[in-house]
Amino acid sequence: MTDAQLLPAFSDPVHATQRVFRNALNALSEPGLIQTISDAPGLDRLAPATYALCLCLLDGDTPLWLSPSLDTPGLRANLAFHCGCPIVEAPAQAAFAILDGGSPGALSVFSPGTDRDPHLSCTVFIQLPSLQGGSPMSWQGPGILGKRTTQLPMPGQIWPQRAAQAFPKGYDLFITAGCELVGLPRSTRVSPMIQEVV
Repeated sequence: MTDAQLLPAFSDPVHATQRVFRNALNALSEPGLIQTISDAPGLDRLAPATYALCLCLLDGDTPLWLSPSLDTPGLRANLAFHCGCPIVEAPAQAAFAILDGGSPGALSVFSPGTDRDPHLSCTVFIQLPSLQGGSPMSWQGPGILGKRTTQLPMPGQIWPQRAAQAFPKGYDLFITAGCELVGLPRSTRVSPMIQEVV
């Protein structure tokens, strides 16, 4: 790691971390509602919202797996310096993972936890180019009054892989684009919208 690779993180680390942590909690407690993170820098191939989550949630006790398409020496250097998180090569060892929505790979390679210890599951960040423009999906569960419709342009294989895990096992997802993020906890049920024929 060289000094030239290191870039500033939050300009006001204490208050910024508190704000991002509230954004993350709000995203999981109100699934499908877009949260906007302000004053967050981007880093290399990471969007500002993705990097802000890293700065807020990662530390020396949170092994991280990186999608190869996002992995760069500069990214590794800054995550090591600002977060101290070890980066692992085996997905099953990861407590957190960052996936590129353009080439996400398999969600099922990460630990879903167990019935006894669901908290041991991997928390997954999925970075997309936008949080709009996908097929309409219906979300139901805690934090949602009735149903909520989203149109995330998620890779299609993510949905069946997520649904294959029986609660309380599963994955808590943060889906990011630019400075925006959406939370998708494992307790939320996601199904395609039924289009009425007229």
